[in-house]
This record gives sequence, structure tokens and C-alpha cells, in this order.
Amino acid sequence: MIRVLNAKFLISAPDISLAPPANSSEVAFLGRSNVGKSSLINTLVNQKSLAKSSLTPGKTRLINFFEVEYARGVKNEQGEPSEERANLTFVDLPGFGYAKVAKSMHAQWRKNLDEYLKFRANIKLFVHLIDSRQFDMQIDRDVNDYLQSFLRPDQKILNFLTKSDKLNQSQKSAVLKVYPGAHFVSALKKIGVEKANELIYLNALGL
Repeated sequence: MIRVLNAKFLISAPDISLAPPANSSEVAFLGRSNVGKSSLINTLVNQKSLAKSSLTPGKTRLINFFEVEYARGVKNEQGEPSEERANLTFVDLPGFGYAKVAKSMHAQWRKNLDEYLKFRANIKLFVHLIDSRQFDMQIDRDVNDYLQSFLRPDQKILNFLTKSDKLNQSQKSAVLKVYPGAHFVSALKKIGVEKANELIYLNALGL
């Protein structure tokens, strides 16, 4: 069993130059504005307001870093139950798609995100959040193509389909035809959260 022991806010940074020291594997969360990114992060770490969500879509422009401590049940050399611990850094990135800012600011914003995503060496996992009710959008396909264009051998991508409590089984089947292997989650109903934490832990640490 994999569980979160603790989580805390580290720092908000406008670009990679002000990011915190690379002390652990990073998990970068990205997705369209209003996809439920902050809500899912809070649900994953079992806190109500660790990651702040803005009432105005596209308003958040900083890269937010959180330290998350995990525990994993294992067996020791004698075959007895034991526990291993590891820290990951969750990175809450600005949402895309709705930003109402000047073109010059938007260009700088995109440049900062591009540099972070491409050149931050300790990013081991990209978690792309997709609204399961609006799953077949070009902007989400573009994000997947973008990540694939520079993905390193030591990096992986997970597609999480948010707000899945709104879908019936036939609708879920339709979504999986577009995103095979994706994982359904719901922060509201806490659907798929335990499995999501397991996937994040194992993939971020290359296990």
C-alpha cells in the first residue's frame, strides 16, 4: 500500500531560475484552466487547501512547488512487513486555455513554462489532466504531442481524466478510445485517488 504521510508548500516561482533546489524527483501537473488541477492535488495529499485555486480561470501565473512525503509497504530481507519512505516534489503549473493577459505577458509566460518543462532535469513524471466531459479537444492533443516532442528516456507521462463522477460507463468507454490507458479520477467523490497516488509514486521513482 502506498500512502501520503505529509505535504507542505515550498515556493512559488515565475521561472526555472527561481525554482527550489532539485532535491527529489518532480511530478509536473499540467492541464487546461478549470480542469481541477488544484483540487486533485489537494485530494491526493489529503489536505483541503494546500494548492490554491483561483476563482478566475487563467489567473495563476506562477509555478508552485510542494514537498510530498510518501510511505510504501514492503517486506524486508526476512520477509517481514516494513515501510519505505520517499519524497516527491509536486509542481502545480499554470493552467492553459483561458488566460486573459496582454500578448507580451502571455509570450513571456509561455517561454517560462517551456524552459521549465524542457530543461528542469529532475522532472520524472508529467501528469496531464484532461476533463473527462470535454476530452476530445485539440488543445489537449497538442499538449500530449508537445510533451512527447522532448520526453527523455527517464521521463513518463500519465493522463488523468478528471471529474469522472459525472460520466456513466458508456461515456467512460468512449473516453478511453481516445486516451487508452488513461486513469479516471474525481476529487469531489475521491474516485481513483488511491490508484492515482500509486501510479504517481511508482512512475516518478522509476519502480
